[in-house]
Amino acid sequence: MTDHSHHTGAPRDTEADTDAEVEVEVEVEPDAEVDTVAGSHADTDAGAGAGLRGRWHDTLLAARAGAEGPDPLPYAENLLARWAEPQRRYHSTAHLRAVLDHVDTLAAHADDVQAVRLAAWFHDAVYRPDRSENEERSAALAERALTEAGAPDAVVAEVARLVRLTVTHAPAEGDRNGEVLCDADLAVLAGGPQEYAAYAARVREEYGFVPDDAFREGRAAVLRQLLDLPSLFRTPYGAAEWEERARHNLATELELLTSSAPG
Repeated sequence: MTDHSHHTGAPRDTEADTDAEVEVEVEVEPDAEVDTVAGSHADTDAGAGAGLRGRWHDTLLAARAGAEGPDPLPYAENLLARWAEPQRRYHSTAHLRAVLDHVDTLAAHADDVQAVRLAAWFHDAVYRPDRSENEERSAALAERALTEAGAPDAVVAEVARLVRLTVTHAPAEGDRNGEVLCDADLAVLAGGPQEYAAYAARVREEYGFVPDDAFREGRAAVLRQLLDLPSLFRTPYGAAEWEERARHNLATELELLTSSAPG
């Protein structure tokens, strides 16, 4: 995702894509591109999606509020296939699971926690590290897939809004759903030293096509931008439990980046 927690600041392709529009149908042509439907990279490892399919099933049924709809499982399989694409190092199934877990931690703060959970599933469903429109494509996918899956129009609109909010991670005052999703997505910044180092290393791997100097410069700019914010987290729990540690991690990474710069 092009969010402040790991955007390098390196030049990105902003031209309109020429490839096929994002598809939502469960059955697609076998040669469909990775950013349409990634069926060729299905989550086939035993246990890789353990628990996630059940969580998707329960969330979608709750969002439907008793209305009829198609079988939730094919949608879970499609989404898990996307999260398992080979270009992902940080934006992987592990990230999806972590965000869902953090949403659970913050659930009491949300006005509609089911919409937030659905937004977590879709927020990086379309992801290419060399593109700048991942959030918009992910939101469009959510709009189409959730409508087809039987979610109410109001839920579909809220999920798409939340996914688009992850471009900036700047929810408006009183946007409790937005605060929960953004805090859950940025909670990785508050990991322990080893966890944070692993996160930073995975981000660098995703941007392996960016030269070291350009990555270092772009990443340092993002870290400074984050440290200049009055607050990283908007929920009471996030502010109390994650803010201080996240700022320490960001400052440490910035120091390491600047001290390792040539010259």
